[in-house]
Amino acid sequence: MDMLDIAFKLFTKNGMVASFMMLGLITYIAYRIENLTKDRIHGSAIAIFFGLVLAYFGGIMTGGTKGIADIPVFAGMGLVGGAMFRDFAIVSTAFGADLREIKKIGWRGVVSLLLGEFICLIAGIAIAYPMGYTSAVDLVTIGAGIATFVVGPVTGAALGASSEVIAISIAAGVVKSVLVMIVTPFVAKPLGIDNPQSAMAFGGIMGTTSGTAAGMAAVNPKLVPYAAMTATFYTGLGCLLFPSLFYFMVHVFI
Repeated sequence: MDMLDIAFKLFTKNGMVASFMMLGLITYIAYRIENLTKDRIHGSAIAIFFGLVLAYFGGIMTGGTKGIADIPVFAGMGLVGGAMFRDFAIVSTAFGADLREIKKIGWRGVVSLLLGEFICLIAGIAIAYPMGYTSAVDLVTIGAGIATFVVGPVTGAALGASSEVIAISIAAGVVKSVLVMIVTPFVAKPLGIDNPQSAMAFGGIMGTTSGTAAGMAAVNPKLVPYAAMTATFYTGLGCLLFPSLFYFMVHVFI
């Protein structure tokens, strides 16, 4: 048995270890690329992009549904990228926020959340309707996906949307997340996103936790908890609004 076979069996039996090693390598390369961009694009955004590419090729190679986790040696990625670690990351990030700063946002934070959700609904309808998706269920599900790739499938499952439409909603949310990561560093200065209050308003309007966190990290790491906190509320609010109030609003006009 050669060394390659030994390594393959070792990593297959210890999927968690292999997945963390791979994540470490991806992160290292991503942050090296960040240096080449002179910190214009944050390393976390580059790392997430690499993750999406690997997930795509993993699914193509195996014909599976879990991306790179369908490859036995990287099966641990399914746990590392699962809901448990995701929720832990979101909660731990929010712990870095100062309650005194959060209180200062007041009604503006609530308005930013509601405005952000409504903008996503309108954007979803504007994109989906010309493409032939004319039912209220399809339009609202795709709009929910633009809000976040978590709200999309939750809304689709609640309204009974087809698997095709749910997949589109997830894809829309992923595209939005990556765009927010890339664009945030370029628009932060013109929009005056340089304090906790503006960061919370930005997170409330954009919504995507991973996108706003990665983008804000390139602007000022100290603002990440504030943007991530309102973005987290955004996901929960979207799961309430889209399958109920927004669906009935759209159903009236469709």
